[in-house]
Amino acid sequence: MLLSTNKTILRALEPEDLEFLFEIENNELFWEISHTQTPFSKYILKQYIENAHLDIYETKQLRLLIEEKKSKNSIGMIDLFDFDPQHKRAGIGILIHPEYQNKGFASDALSMIINYCFKHLNLHQLYANITIDNDKSFSLFNKFKFEKIGVKKDWILSNGKYKDELLVQRIQSK
Repeated sequence: MLLSTNKTILRALEPEDLEFLFEIENNELFWEISHTQTPFSKYILKQYIENAHLDIYETKQLRLLIEEKKSKNSIGMIDLFDFDPQHKRAGIGILIHPEYQNKGFASDALSMIINYCFKHLNLHQLYANITIDNDKSFSLFNKFKFEKIGVKKDWILSNGKYKDELLVQRIQSK
């Protein structure tokens, strides 16, 4: 299996993932990072899963489920977005269910998706947007040689207050 380590699997969405996706997408704790403002219905998420097989070159995005290999539990998602094959770049977003955080799953998943992007999609650069107060996420991306290249001031309105957002980037040298 291409996207697998001894503890983590990245895989395509399956119809059986509907309940997990419903739980994650409708959890208000995650709305700040997903830029969501309203709940998703199971009907809409079912349609999303049905179309998840479409090629990244067509949809310009890819969502993979993060699964704990040992238990086969769904523990998170990792997304490629704003995929731009002309300029050979994409954004990365990652979410790990709080129950599974700080156990190395995010690191495993990020390592695999970086390798996939540079080796198989032939990308030149990856970037991520991280709120200024998300130290864990910044540390994770920093571990994989993403550099802070900018700060978007007052970018995210959260609980009535504005937060800055960091832009981090990794350029693959040939």
